[in-house]
Amino acid sequence: MTTIKPMRLLLVEDEPAISNFIREGLEEEGFAVDVANNGKTGLQMANDGLQHYDLILLDWMLPGMSGIEICREIRKTTTQLPIIFLTAKDTVDDAVFALETGANDYIRKPFSFDEMLARVRVLLRNQRGEQTLFQHGSIEMNLDKHQVTKNGLPIELTQKEFALLEYLLRNKGKVCRRTRILEKIWDTHFDRSSAVIDVYINFLRNKLDDPTSTDSFIKTIRGIGYRIEDKA
Repeated sequence: MTTIKPMRLLLVEDEPAISNFIREGLEEEGFAVDVANNGKTGLQMANDGLQHYDLILLDWMLPGMSGIEICREIRKTTTQLPIIFLTAKDTVDDAVFALETGANDYIRKPFSFDEMLARVRVLLRNQRGEQTLFQHGSIEMNLDKHQVTKNGLPIELTQKEFALLEYLLRNKGKVCRRTRILEKIWDTHFDRSSAVIDVYINFLRNKLDDPTSTDSFIKTIRGIGYRIEDKA
């Protein structure tokens, strides 16, 4: 069986407190993160992993080589790899300079993790040309806004609930096997005998099913997995 690999990001940041905060937060969101703490190492890792990285988070002021220099060098090889600058420089001219150098986005420090995460997700979706809006009956999922609504009203979901619903909606009409759900939403080494999927399916049903109906929008395919019907 083919393992679904997580999106891999390169973070080039010399402040340990900042890099640890970003790395831990992104890993909790399911990303794989490599970290470089100086410019030269960052460029070497970027060049060595151009085919493996999906996005680079790049500090501007770095020891050894600046983020601007790294960005210029990467752009000599590829224009496809998304780059986001993280920097304390806060003028309009700085932002314009960074974008003209080849960055796709620019985030001023200090920033909220949620803002950075949203920008990372948008860039990755744009890069892959993925669908960002899903609808099933009265349920609508907007990935750009990281929002789920039912009959136009927002429904609060945890990160795992959101990721599970997104996976089911992306595969609408198809049977989503339990093993594939575990690989996609949880770690690939997660205990496959665990009832964690059933627990989270019930969470989604409790929040999104029609309380007047005994029929759930998430169908159980006994012994195999789950499916959202293609028609609603």
